[in-house]
Amino acid sequence: ALLRRLRRRRAGRRLKVRRRSRDTRDSYIRSDAGLVATVGVKDLVLVVTEDAVLAADRGRSQDIKQVVDRLEKNRRVECQQHRTTHRPWGWFQLLHLGDRYQVKRLYIRPGAKIQLQKHAQRAEHWVVVDGHARVTLDNDIRMIGKDESILIPVGSTHSVENSTDAPLVIVEVQSGGYLGEDDVTRFETLYGTEPIGD
Repeated sequence: ALLRRLRRRRAGRRLKVRRRSRDTRDSYIRSDAGLVATVGVKDLVLVVTEDAVLAADRGRSQDIKQVVDRLEKNRRVECQQHRTTHRPWGWFQLLHLGDRYQVKRLYIRPGAKIQLQKHAQRAEHWVVVDGHARVTLDNDIRMIGKDESILIPVGSTHSVENSTDAPLVIVEVQSGGYLGEDDVTRFETLYGTEPIGD
């Protein structure tokens, strides 16, 4: 059942699979994270993502739900938050999670904007690594180019917009006592979301 569902899911689109196999039969192998090499395996289900690896005997794929249920019961972060999270404006990827800080890569599509917001418990430091950002910080609008940065203090209203026709990539360092995605007060309605918070 798992193999049929995965095959249906990928129907009509081309997957970039990084694998090398030798004497591998009747197996499903997929990697979104790195190269996977197999030698002499049979009836294997192997799925590698950025934040987890699943290896199972093809005949036991129905038992995967029990493993996932146990992981959810143990409140594993991998069940709640993925390394890459897609948003209407683009996506962000968690690069590192530390004690009181985390590092993310933000990809903002051409013409897209992250709505005006503020955070009560964290500061953010943005470094533009590709493209040009139109940043609103409190009542000031600034243009931030490649290899430039800006500090967003705790409690400051801020937004970032990609008003160009090229992608905008920002490395974001968040620091503070609480780094959850729910520490946000939004002041604009974009992409079907309503202002939330306080």
